[in-house]
Amino acid sequence: MPKDGLAKAPDLFRYPKYWAECFGPAPYLPMSRQEMDELGWDSCDIIIVTGDAYVDHPSFGMAVMGRFLESQGFRVGIIAQPDWKSAEAFKALGEPNLFFGVTAGNMDSMINKYTADLKVRNDDAYTANAEADRRPDRAVTVYSQRCKEAYTHVPVVIGGIEASLRRIAQYDYWSDEVRRSVLIDSTADILLYGNAERAIAEVAHQLSHGRKVNELTNIRGTTIVFKTLPNGWTEIDSTRIDWPGNIDKTSELYKSPYEYDQSPSNCDVKSTSEKLGAEKKDVNEFEPIKIIPMPLQRKTELDEEKTYVRLPSFEKVRNDSALYAHASRVLHQEANPHNARPLVQKHGNREIWVNPPPIPLKTEEMDGVFDLPYQRRPHPSYGDANIPAYEMIQTSVNIMRGCFGGCTFCSITEHEGRIIQSRSEESILNEIEKIRDQVPGFKGTISDLGGPTANMYFLNCKDDRIQANCRRLSCVYPTICKNLNTDHSRTTNLYRRARKIPGVKRIAIASGLRYDLAIQDPEYVKELVSHHVGGYLKIAPEHTEKSTLSMMMKPGMGSYDTFKEMFEKYSKEAGKKQYLIPYFIAAHPGTDTNEMLNLALWLKKNKFRVDQVQTFYPSPMALATAMYHSQRNPLKKLSYKSKKLFVARDIDQRRLQKAYLRYHDPKNWAHLRESLLKMNRGDLIGNGPKHLIPEDEKQSYKKSQGKHYKARGGQWDNRKPTSKGKRR
Repeated sequence: MPKDGLAKAPDLFRYPKYWAECFGPAPYLPMSRQEMDELGWDSCDIIIVTGDAYVDHPSFGMAVMGRFLESQGFRVGIIAQPDWKSAEAFKALGEPNLFFGVTAGNMDSMINKYTADLKVRNDDAYTANAEADRRPDRAVTVYSQRCKEAYTHVPVVIGGIEASLRRIAQYDYWSDEVRRSVLIDSTADILLYGNAERAIAEVAHQLSHGRKVNELTNIRGTTIVFKTLPNGWTEIDSTRIDWPGNIDKTSELYKSPYEYDQSPSNCDVKSTSEKLGAEKKDVNEFEPIKIIPMPLQRKTELDEEKTYVRLPSFEKVRNDSALYAHASRVLHQEANPHNARPLVQKHGNREIWVNPPPIPLKTEEMDGVFDLPYQRRPHPSYGDANIPAYEMIQTSVNIMRGCFGGCTFCSITEHEGRIIQSRSEESILNEIEKIRDQVPGFKGTISDLGGPTANMYFLNCKDDRIQANCRRLSCVYPTICKNLNTDHSRTTNLYRRARKIPGVKRIAIASGLRYDLAIQDPEYVKELVSHHVGGYLKIAPEHTEKSTLSMMMKPGMGSYDTFKEMFEKYSKEAGKKQYLIPYFIAAHPGTDTNEMLNLALWLKKNKFRVDQVQTFYPSPMALATAMYHSQRNPLKKLSYKSKKLFVARDIDQRRLQKAYLRYHDPKNWAHLRESLLKMNRGDLIGNGPKHLIPEDEKQSYKKSQGKHYKARGGQWDNRKPTSKGKRR
């Protein structure tokens, strides 16, 4: 391990190119045998099967993987949105020489198809003309099985976000059960998770040199299946509740100030400790696995290169939601590529083995990936069809990857990691010029310079040693880490240089903004507000109540208020009328009706009538999904006696919470009146400025005509007044 503690990786483009490089880059990666013939190919080395329409643009995963593999010398074909009802469509390009690469596309296929209320969506933004139902449910599983049917002996490599978030046993919202690792269900040979350039290059070159896919057992960013675990390893056993301490708790026993506390449990482990001993032993391939309970790992000198962590088995987490929360907790603690250990989880008589995450790409490597010869357009076979996702991003530029925000409801961190990977300014500016020159009908507007967040470009830990040992889930919660670089000057300079490119009239920023970070650099906020906001800026406080925000790992409203003041100040100085559009989530685990009421009152007080609102969607592997399923908080020490969270699981509860976000919509008033009366908050029902919703028309009419009640012997006069206020 280097002195700074950071794990290293060889350069991404170091491999000698495969012999097929002589064919050169294809105008588009072929989708038919005719295109292959025109390129002079007798076969494809690798065929990528994807659930999205093929758009040759660096915002589409199949294009990035395909062009990257092409740069390594391989002939890559694309089968986009095949008819999955038989194996015939998977034979369209013939048998690949090396492997099938299978992905559901840029989105999880279930989230792509179903709303948070489990209704089928009417369209699909990643399909030509937004046509729905062009991919199956759980597309990775179905596509992989069809590939195996087409060519039984050809290896199948699965990846993309759907596979990535299902690499171990995971709660499945759509079936309301814990499902096995997708690697088991899909019958694939190997799973690549996260941004997978390093892993897919290693797999491709190893297979091209004659290695068998079952021999590729130690590649970072991969998940494999073992029948028998290799000898010579030490197992840290994490199969009970609960050995890890608070995830972000500081422990003086570790060199890093952010190492988590692993206090021993109350069970008697003394004899086990003495039996195991503390001295490190030489290991060889014949030495059996040593098993150490998690509390004793600190008392044992471990060879970190030969140590893995055992999670509770699939069968246990399926039947015990508390153990599921525990497994989620441990997985998230083993997410830093510089200190993560392999994870093992038994599924029946097989073992899922998750290798440590990939080493983040260096800036030069990021540049190399994004500078590949993308056409930046859909494949010509789509003709004039509209692909909404392409229309949205055709003039946007991805400047970075990763997110250290750690929001529990978001899966970006689980997929892309917490370490920010940034492109160079020159690479980004060159891409803007390509957009100007290549995109048909370009009118001078770049729709976004961003990524998972708008303003984490080149923001990383100031200290490599601390970064190598850190296990915090967020660099900005509960407070911004003192070791985090919050200087936005590189982003500010990028914006200024981009605006000066000839032919570029406007640079918009559409990616999500971390306003708690932005307020650390007023110059950045001024630059953003003065030049890059087109009247409205969307930001995401997500909620107003502290208890809910703590479940989300989001900052308090103080940061929002500070940003709002700066936003209004700099808008005024720029002579612009601009507005903040806040986003909020309903039905997040831990959120009850009282908290949604308080949020609604805040919205009314601040004169917000939000139209685009979100109901919490339990995506696989997210910490908030573990909360939803288990009703426990995996951010804290777990036990069976832990107080359970309130979770709005019933569809009526979820709709009620969403109704509070849209308190102004008459369609919600009847539901809200009933709720407020049950909460003894009838004082909020009325027609005055302090009321949240109006009385119903009948009650309002009765009150306005109260004097006629007594005049008619206690009977309501139901006759309507005329336009002149007189009775008919």
